Amino acid sequence: MTLDLIGVPDRIAGTAIERLTSAHHARRLGKLGRSGQRTPPDDGRLWAVGDPPPRAGNMLDVLIEGAAYFPVLERAIRDARRSVLIAGWCITPEFALARGEPPVLLRELLAEAAESVDVRVLLWAGAPVPLFTPSRSSVRTARDQLVRGTRIQAVLDSTERPMHCHHEKVVVVDDEVAFVGGIDLTDLGGDRYDTPAHPARGRMGWHDVTSRVRGPAVADVSAHVTERWQAVTGERLEVPAVEPGSGDVDLQIVRTVPEKLYDFAPCGDFRIIEAYVRALRSAQHLVYLENQFLWSPEIANILAGKLSRPPTDEFRVLIMLPGKPNTGEDDTRGQLGLLAEADGGQGRFLATTIRGRSGNTSDRVYVHAKVGIVDDCWLTLGSANLNAHSFYNDTEVNLVTCDTSLARDTRLRLWAAHLERNIDQITGDPSTVIDELWRPIAAEQRERRNRGEPMTHNLIELRATSRRSERLLGPIQALLVDG
Repeated sequence: MTLDLIGVPDRIAGTAIERLTSAHHARRLGKLGRSGQRTPPDDGRLWAVGDPPPRAGNMLDVLIEGAAYFPVLERAIRDARRSVLIAGWCITPEFALARGEPPVLLRELLAEAAESVDVRVLLWAGAPVPLFTPSRSSVRTARDQLVRGTRIQAVLDSTERPMHCHHEKVVVVDDEVAFVGGIDLTDLGGDRYDTPAHPARGRMGWHDVTSRVRGPAVADVSAHVTERWQAVTGERLEVPAVEPGSGDVDLQIVRTVPEKLYDFAPCGDFRIIEAYVRALRSAQHLVYLENQFLWSPEIANILAGKLSRPPTDEFRVLIMLPGKPNTGEDDTRGQLGLLAEADGGQGRFLATTIRGRSGNTSDRVYVHAKVGIVDDCWLTLGSANLNAHSFYNDTEVNLVTCDTSLARDTRLRLWAAHLERNIDQITGDPSTVIDELWRPIAAEQRERRNRGEPMTHNLIELRATSRRSERLLGPIQALLVDG
């Protein structure tokens, strides 16, 4: 047996730093009286405790990729009768929602709507240090471009924790329909307009998911944005009442709001991590995650525990991530190494990514979706990544449903796109589909890439490693930045 003179100390140091970070978060939420949101009781409950509660009577459409989202959003804004309310991380005024001739540009669409309805846009003010994007100067420029010569009201929110942001991606129209998800109305960092086929376009593709909500839960989305708008502007807006619904989906809106930012939440709100912890802890058969990052030790430790002591023979953990995230690659790869070690070669864990492909040409596809599905009975999607930024430090909005048909349908639609199969070809037991389709396809494409051969499928295995940079530098960054 040979001793790994670098890997062993790095692994020990990385684990120690992660424990320091976790202890810091535990102390922080404990002082706020929010310990139950980070470590909820193991009571079998899948819904987060507190307000807003789950609402019955909703309709939910899951919109996969920008090409599905943007036309629906355009129509909703054109049909607005009273108001359009947007809260976002960043927008590009000249972003094209429709790509025909002539294209439909976001600024022109909102300006037209603002002639007859109230249009309010609430944006993060941008990074105060110009080393990060978007910078405050670029955001001010975009805001000025958006409102110049129009009746659009746009304000910038600089009330953030240091090195963090306002990250939700929400649109509410007439307090009757809400769009909640991960798709920004910008081309900053990549063009959000893409299709499930992800054809190679000579530039980076973009995989993302959002939702359209109608029913009582819309009032909870609107109330969150209204609270932030009032906190920033002082303008008091009418908070919509929760009306009875006509749909059949139970939905809960959960959010992250750090403490001491706003008077409406002086002790913060951390129910997104509560929702994830409750669901992952309950998993018996399948955990499927699509996310931009996998930094969180709280999430990784739950998954590692499940993999080392699988609750059932068919238990599988399947994760889709970017092949190269725009930041935090060390953190993500370190956690993948942890999960691979916990799996111990049993084949219950698989990490993947996707690439765009046209003929013999392939391009990167940035996985920006934030989707979680557990046992086909719990689904979340929204703006929150699996890191401390989203769980503790940025403002975020997710929705949660325990509708089994909706959770399963969403999984099958995503899997059909990623596996390039019809849905009726993948409706079998999830563990069988992973073992007989996901794993061999992803491994074959990884081998082809390694040999310098053209890819024949979009799906590719994302190898878990535990090199020094991944196991040590990641936790250090988390300790310094996630705070």
